[in-house]
Amino acid sequence: MKDKTSILMVCLGNICRSPLAEGLMRSKLNFTKFNVDSAGTSGGHKGEAPDKRSIEIAAKNSLDISQQRSRKLTVEDLEEFDYIYVMDSSNLTDVLGMTTTDSQRQKIRKILDVSFPGEDLDVPDPYYGGDQGFVNIYKMLDQVTTSIGKELESKEN
Repeated sequence: MKDKTSILMVCLGNICRSPLAEGLMRSKLNFTKFNVDSAGTSGGHKGEAPDKRSIEIAAKNSLDISQQRSRKLTVEDLEEFDYIYVMDSSNLTDVLGMTTTDSQRQKIRKILDVSFPGEDLDVPDPYYGGDQGFVNIYKMLDQVTTSIGKELESKEN
């Protein structure tokens, strides 16, 4: 039996949204009970640090995500992690396409479904936009990770 509940945040490149979600989630959970990581559905940025705009918005909010490194989602992740949160519909399709069991499929959820059930909302990819897009997704992810943190902490107690 694992000693920690594990959470994985997933976006396309693992350099903008999921690193922020990982940093926020880590800041809201007891590290002795939870493990948080992030990955991307594409391996195009493997080994790279998060986008400088993600690092900057995190730092402005007292989070340091600068040491994170991008990695590609693996089939092993589908077994290893207890909860897998994806940022958008495209990520959801990609991750579900890797699954082979109902158990794996049941772990995967669009992250904004936590705060807005049934609305099928995406966390927009800010990569090609300006700085305001990073501010906006930070606010979205801050809100939803607070909800996830409360939900998970209540399950642990």
